[in-house]
Amino acid sequence: MALPSWTDKSYGTMKRAALWLLAEIGEGNVFTKEDINVAFPGISQADRRVRDLRDHDWQIDTHREDLSLGQHELRFVKQGAPVWEPGKATKSGLSVTQTQRREVLAKDGHLCRSCGIAPGQTYAGSYETAQLDIARRRVKQPSGPDTVELVAECNRCRVGGRGQAVDLGALLNGIQGLGALERKMLTGWVSADQREFSSVEKFWADYRSLPAESRTKVREALLRPAD
Repeated sequence: MALPSWTDKSYGTMKRAALWLLAEIGEGNVFTKEDINVAFPGISQADRRVRDLRDHDWQIDTHREDLSLGQHELRFVKQGAPVWEPGKATKSGLSVTQTQRREVLAKDGHLCRSCGIAPGQTYAGSYETAQLDIARRRVKQPSGPDTVELVAECNRCRVGGRGQAVDLGALLNGIQGLGALERKMLTGWVSADQREFSSVEKFWADYRSLPAESRTKVREALLRPAD
């Protein structure tokens, strides 16, 4: 079925923007805020209407999600709901308000819940600093339908974890199988909301991140007698 024309002004700006992205930009391609202004002259906040498409499962990345993009560039990654169709432009209810953002960041300790980095900290081995944002995480409930919950994540983890889901039921069942000592240890970590890793565990994490050739050198070093 042919799509309506994005130039049809009987549609609202958000619906026209969706059709414009499909007709003029195409999935996977980059556009700029100036391109939006040229396409929709005289329409105030047309760029905001483009961003509103994210509430309808359209994936439109900025430099915060895609480090290859410039400050004023965006990438149309994936189409979401066909908002130009009747009844398809209803909001999911997951648009994050500033109040919700502050509440989520406070509850999550102003840390990325995936990697633990704080805003403004520099990623290891780079000069890039972390920015925190609010991600939507699908949670598989022990009973009943899955839910979507808000969580603080840094710009790197948001890109890598898009579409990620956590199985809460499996986690709760696993906890029931822990021994008394393991349960006490986990309770301490959960209560403190942090865990100190031993030097051996840190070595292991570093080893796992190495390329194959370097991993071989580590294994050889471990087989040599200690001085």
